[in-house]
Amino acid sequence: MQTEALTDHEDVKSRSPEFTSKEHSIDDSSSHIDPDEERRLVRKLDIVLLPLFTLICEYPIISCCLFSEGNARIAGLEKDLGMKGFDFNIALTTFYISFMIIDIPANLALKHFGPTFMAFMVFSFGIIAIGSAFVKSFGALLATRVLLGFAEGGTLSGLVYLLARYYRRREFVLRVGIFFGLSPTLAGAFGGLLASGLLSVHNFGQVTRWRKIFLIEGILTSGIGVFLFFFMPADPTKTRLLNERERVLAIARLNADQVVKTSGKKERTSFRLVLHSFSFNTILCMISYIMINISFQGLSLFLPTVINSLGHYSTVEAQLRTVPPYMVGAAWALFAAWISYRMKQRCIPIFSSVCLQVVGYAIAISTKNPHARYAACFLSVAGGSPSGPMYLTWATDNSAPDTMRAVTTAVVSGFGQLGSVIAVWTYLPTDSPDYHHGNTLNLSTSVTVCFITLLGGWYILRENEKRTRGERDYRLSGKTHDEMEQLGYLHPKFRYQL
Repeated sequence: MQTEALTDHEDVKSRSPEFTSKEHSIDDSSSHIDPDEERRLVRKLDIVLLPLFTLICEYPIISCCLFSEGNARIAGLEKDLGMKGFDFNIALTTFYISFMIIDIPANLALKHFGPTFMAFMVFSFGIIAIGSAFVKSFGALLATRVLLGFAEGGTLSGLVYLLARYYRRREFVLRVGIFFGLSPTLAGAFGGLLASGLLSVHNFGQVTRWRKIFLIEGILTSGIGVFLFFFMPADPTKTRLLNERERVLAIARLNADQVVKTSGKKERTSFRLVLHSFSFNTILCMISYIMINISFQGLSLFLPTVINSLGHYSTVEAQLRTVPPYMVGAAWALFAAWISYRMKQRCIPIFSSVCLQVVGYAIAISTKNPHARYAACFLSVAGGSPSGPMYLTWATDNSAPDTMRAVTTAVVSGFGQLGSVIAVWTYLPTDSPDYHHGNTLNLSTSVTVCFITLLGGWYILRENEKRTRGERDYRLSGKTHDEMEQLGYLHPKFRYQL
């Protein structure tokens, strides 16, 4: 893939006197990066990291899709465990709450222990999923859902954080769009395919119906975890994936995107850095991510109902008809990420995608025609597929230093699960089959996200202009080199990515 020219970054010679002094010198080695070498390195990273990260992200999301109301009810989980009323909603809620609790601690642990911690989380998820296949009661199901939330929390944000250690800021959105933009949509598609396939094969002794789904998923995921213990790439400063020359180049690329060059060194985690991670831009992205999650998670509940209204289908036929909207969503996710990469901004691609959701949910609440509603699902899935990943990218792009980046990715994806909790309690059985209340909420949140996106773009343009005029230079007064390094996104020479 084409990489950005070095002229994308500020000329270090134009920096203020504080940065040209001997005490606060900046490594200018990034200006000597050879474009051909950089292109080869990025190609190597793409070939190794993107398929691996997509695979890691895929299996937990597939498991969640398989546990969605439509798939699980079709597979008989509620009947087997004697669940009734809002029991299913309670089970989903416990998962998302534990997910939110663990996300920030997990990302900080990943920053400290390295990629081995990611392997441990994936392996743990697989083992717990296997255990889920043998639960006999609703209480046992709740326990496994809590543990699954703890195991999955931090996986997505951790992968985004690790990716940010390898790619430059303007390369970042396309890579996240590939592995994260594709994962939910492909998981939604192949979750239905996998569910229909597993429900069609013979039982394994007492492992029947929905139990087969969790058993196979758990075995595959734990196997991936074992693989990662041996082959998960380490930090670019010491990974065996790169030779010595490539490692020097990878570090130079990191320096090229930093105001104060750290050569890949991670600063010590402190409460102050964690607290400062909650920037205005991060909070806007988090709120939008919550709202996008409300609508996207709701689709997993609404889509099977729409499909069933199209005709009388068998279980397998109904599962297969959930696939096309997700495949369209995957294609749009890639297109939106590529457009964002080429435009070198996030605001307009996000706004355009959310507008598709607005149209989709407007159709869903304005008509009872099943075919129009099915078409609306295509628009809603397509609009939601890239929006979450690009909001997470937008927040990560505009976070520095390393601790703040780790916390920011966890804040957006972790607290963003509040949207999933809200969706669980919005799409209630009492609101079926039209789910008018849920779809109305989704329309409202989509419209709100459009305004928040424009607000975020306006704030970034205004803040960058202030820094260009020197209105933030006072932050450098009396600062040591280490203190300036920890300013991160607050540094007057840092420019927000629009």
